[in-house]
Amino acid sequence: MPIDRLLKDSKLGQDEIKKLNAAYAYALRSLGLVDRNDPLTEMLARKIIEVGVTESDPAKISEIAIKRLRV
Repeated sequence: MPIDRLLKDSKLGQDEIKKLNAAYAYALRSLGLVDRNDPLTEMLARKIIEVGVTESDPAKISEIAIKRLRV
């Protein structure tokens, strides 16, 4: 998964990584994305990480990231 690759060398704790993975999964389902090789999945992963810095709820992170992708 693109988000795992992006978080591989991060200094985030296990709880934060779980939160971001949950948010990423929500967002993928919301957008109907199944092809992990689609460039949109990496852009989404980057947005999830960006939003996850200030937000703690995975569903909210997902919602905000999707909105930012659509702008």
